[in-house]
Amino acid sequence: MTSKFRQVAATSKRLLHIDRYLDQIKINQGRLLVEAKRDRIERELWHHEFKVFSQWGEDGIIQFLTRNLDVAHRTFIEFGVEDFSESNCRFLLMKDHWQGFVIDGSSQNIESLRSSYFYWQHALDSEAAFITRENVDELLSRSGFDRELGILSVDIDGVDYYVLEALHAWRPSILIVEYNGVLGSQRAVSVPYDPGFWRTAKHASNLYYGASLPAFVHLAGQRGYSLVGVNGVGSNAFFVRNDLLNDRVQAVSLTECYRDSTFREGRDGNGRLSFLAKADRRGPIASLPLVDVITGEPLTVSDLTG
Repeated sequence: MTSKFRQVAATSKRLLHIDRYLDQIKINQGRLLVEAKRDRIERELWHHEFKVFSQWGEDGIIQFLTRNLDVAHRTFIEFGVEDFSESNCRFLLMKDHWQGFVIDGSSQNIESLRSSYFYWQHALDSEAAFITRENVDELLSRSGFDRELGILSVDIDGVDYYVLEALHAWRPSILIVEYNGVLGSQRAVSVPYDPGFWRTAKHASNLYYGASLPAFVHLAGQRGYSLVGVNGVGSNAFFVRNDLLNDRVQAVSLTECYRDSTFREGRDGNGRLSFLAKADRRGPIASLPLVDVITGEPLTVSDLTG
């Protein structure tokens, strides 16, 4: 082993120790936040937010829900996780020792996850697979979990509506879905189904994907779930099975809780951030097709209002 190689190996080892140490600090801070918010009563779910490993404030919302609901199985399935370093359920795994099963379309991401320091420490399994409505039920069955699992978190930036629609036999206590705020709050619409849907390939703006919140409210309602709120930046919606609702966790209407997405993730033709906001985000994708998931009516993004 050369001197340079030994130096690189030693540096990598030190960085790993630093990473673990920082994660422990974050987890302990998260514990303090859980206690600080324990008795807080807020009508809007996003007031319970805090971030440990989630992209936004989902960690705090999930802690609030799992503390106040009678969840039979402490299990979660989350897909579209990349390498799981930033995800909805990692704090739940590491703080509360839930069992998890995660899926991502990139084998490189899953390999990175499996080589992480925490993968062997916790009850976490993973699968590298590109999810479609044709294979999703079989993929989730590989978890070995009861179909009445604790949490199902769906975020694949594509044909999320159709994938969730295919999971009619699964009955999680809590359902988390990413909705596309660009598609507004008035119509129950989704991008048309394409088993090979890849967000950037469909349109360089990265704004054309997924489904509107009304679409998910429609589907979840048919399955016996109620909307209980959304996160502060307007990207994730939280649903709870109707038989679990109580005085602390209550159904809310879409009108009461809807929040448009505040982040500006759109790109121009050169891949640079365009910083488009609100209705201006529809301009680059105005001619692209959508489907009304209730009526089956075809339409385009330009037909949307609100």
